[in-house]
Amino acid sequence: MDIKVAHGAGAPVGQAYWNPDTDNELLCIDVHPETPDVKTFTFVSKDGKHIAFAAGQYFAFDVGAGDDTETRCYSISSSPLRTNAISITVKRVPGGNASNWLHDYLAPGAVVQANGPLGQFVRPMRPNQKYLLLSGGSGITPVMSMARELADMTLPMDVIFLHAGRSPGDLIFRNELASLATRLKGFRLYFLPETLTGETSWSGLNGRISRELFQLIIPDLSERVIMCCGPAPFMAAARKISAELGVTPENYIEESFDAAVIEDASIPLAEQAELKSFKVEFARQSRTLDVTSEQTVLSCAKKAGVKIPSSCSNGLCGTCKSKLVRGTVDMKHNGGIRQREIDAGFFLPCCSKPLSDLVIER
Repeated sequence: MDIKVAHGAGAPVGQAYWNPDTDNELLCIDVHPETPDVKTFTFVSKDGKHIAFAAGQYFAFDVGAGDDTETRCYSISSSPLRTNAISITVKRVPGGNASNWLHDYLAPGAVVQANGPLGQFVRPMRPNQKYLLLSGGSGITPVMSMARELADMTLPMDVIFLHAGRSPGDLIFRNELASLATRLKGFRLYFLPETLTGETSWSGLNGRISRELFQLIIPDLSERVIMCCGPAPFMAAARKISAELGVTPENYIEESFDAAVIEDASIPLAEQAELKSFKVEFARQSRTLDVTSEQTVLSCAKKAGVKIPSSCSNGLCGTCKSKLVRGTVDMKHNGGIRQREIDAGFFLPCCSKPLSDLVIER
């Protein structure tokens, strides 16, 4: 899917725009608590540029300090029609280095390194299209960007927004979504807390998504494009239910940053002997592996216990970005690395297969 962003949607004529290939510094200007364990961080370009992006896209942030810096992907939760700033909304994850650092240390005035916008989780722009924006937990962020965009566009719409959370108190953007549902015609809202902890007077739905629930509140589900983001089990359930109720694969679109390893296709033993095998050295860890021309560097590294940070594992996020000291690779990325980084010798192990022996600065 080609992503086309209309420059100038919310900026003065002649305004300078963020260049994803050369700009990478964002200034934090606000931190706002959403729930007890969720905060929204708002950034502007350090150079005062407007930032064009599509609702559903994300930035890859370098989070932490010194040797503890990690790259993490966070979806933009703000409207793309407000290009003067971007916001990300982050849930504190127990034991999560990146989310805890953001919650504990990032404050207005801080400058962070960020790569983006990136990603293909963008709603199809079809005339008179009906949508279901479906989210679970902190997966609400990209679809909230879509909801805010639709509200800013002030055009006729037919949108159902269903957001699931642990309890009523964990429903991110609860008040803002309720306000949108009150003032926007054609915008229907359903909250689905799993339990009613802390709010026993709750009068709405509760439980988990199910076929029966979808049939009850979304009888025209098969006519809608579903934009889904949430934990892997939530999306698996949504995918299964939607297919059973007649939603075609092209109308079910999902996003996830769950850590994963791409499993290389199983290669018959007879064919393995015919494949070229290369030595791949991880210099800092003093490890050398054999990787065939049909295997990705990351998949082999993970299987062998070599430590390489990774997130999307398909060339989108840039988390596994590494310096290639020697050798060449066949890299088929999806936007997670810039051309100037490639020119400087960096590559993405998750989507790269060796074409020679390699030495990697890891």
